[in-house]
Amino acid sequence: MDLFDYAQQKALDEEGPLAFRMRPKTIEEFAGQEHLVAPGRLLYSALKADNPFSAIFYGPPGTGKTTLAKIIASSSQAVFVQVDATSTGVGELRKVLKEARDRLKFYSQKTILFIDEIHRFNKAQQDVLLPGVEEGVAILIGATTENPYISVNSPLLSRTRVMSFYPLKPKNLDQILERTISDPERGLGKLQLKVASEAREHWIRLSGGDARFLLNALEIAVNLTLPGPDGVIHIGLDEAAAAVQQAPVIYDRQGDQHYDVISAFIKSMRGSDPDAVLHYLARMLKAGEDPRFIARRIVIHAAEDVGLADPMALVVAEAASRAVEHIGMPEGRLVLAEAALYVACAPKSNSVYKGIGEALKDLEKGAAGEVPKHLRDASYRGAKKLGHGDGYLYPHNYQGHYVSQQYLPDPLKWRRYYEPSESGRERHIKEYLAALKKAQRKDAT
Repeated sequence: MDLFDYAQQKALDEEGPLAFRMRPKTIEEFAGQEHLVAPGRLLYSALKADNPFSAIFYGPPGTGKTTLAKIIASSSQAVFVQVDATSTGVGELRKVLKEARDRLKFYSQKTILFIDEIHRFNKAQQDVLLPGVEEGVAILIGATTENPYISVNSPLLSRTRVMSFYPLKPKNLDQILERTISDPERGLGKLQLKVASEAREHWIRLSGGDARFLLNALEIAVNLTLPGPDGVIHIGLDEAAAAVQQAPVIYDRQGDQHYDVISAFIKSMRGSDPDAVLHYLARMLKAGEDPRFIARRIVIHAAEDVGLADPMALVVAEAASRAVEHIGMPEGRLVLAEAALYVACAPKSNSVYKGIGEALKDLEKGAAGEVPKHLRDASYRGAKKLGHGDGYLYPHNYQGHYVSQQYLPDPLKWRRYYEPSESGRERHIKEYLAALKKAQRKDAT
């Protein structure tokens, strides 16, 4: 670190944002992620032994990914190099790795390479890292808010360990608040400050486990609140609410939250919970999710998990999809809500999903067989000479518009793919098909 960097760091430590100043500097100060840093856990043991390893830190914002990387660096004899994936090209990466190789070769000194937002690296950039990580030239610590199994390529993942970070628990957040309020050097300990318990609870509830959000809220509240006649800054619920205005919507349309929330939305429809369906729908709409994407998921769910138990579910879902295209937002939210609620409240059956799945499995196994001759197309010249259509029985010529004959190829003629459930309209379908089978057995005798 040169003189300029030192001065800049000192200014940030003394005058920077509160969340930056209060970043833990030792593992003992670090709050949360006990599954990683509690005594005896993997990262704790590696840090105490000064034996860092390449890892991907994966989790939501404000959970300590960057902070823990810096603690590892400060506790190690290795040189710490930080790059930002949004502004680092292949050429600069090669230079960093060459310097790391020289450092190891000539001074036997390791390099910890910390890459923030590593999911933003393209394949070429990730590939540049592979030899250096594999050979131990650099110990890679990548931080990402997106699922690394989707955003990081497989060769790089195989050379690292994925460490999951979770939203901080209320007790962790309260601990961080207390330390910040009482710390006279980096925190607000020099102020006469009292924060009511209801104010703390409000911030913790709204933070979504994000320590940065919590400390930003505290800092804004302190700056906005004048001392009382006693010289004390009193922060109650009103001051706490004014500092945050409203809860942040924790949802990244391009990231992992996108997949998690849509998954919860679909599973809530499948589970017939209309209240949860409206919650997740509102969450997606509030975050600006593409309403056409939501509509497509409702259509798919109507066929997959309702199916013939209520065929109108697909009709309503498809109508909603078209209506959203026609009227747009914000009115489109009503259309999506109606369709999602209809599907959630409809009787459920996955017999359509299972049936087509089983049919495809048989084909993958090579179980197909020839189309029976009596079902083959007999409309073209010469088809009849080949026997196509011979023996075909036209159902409408028979009582009940049904006649027993073979439709499946010989290897599959006893196979049953569609098994209607007892749910909704499928109960009647099941009864109808059972009646046909009974008539079929009667004809056979």
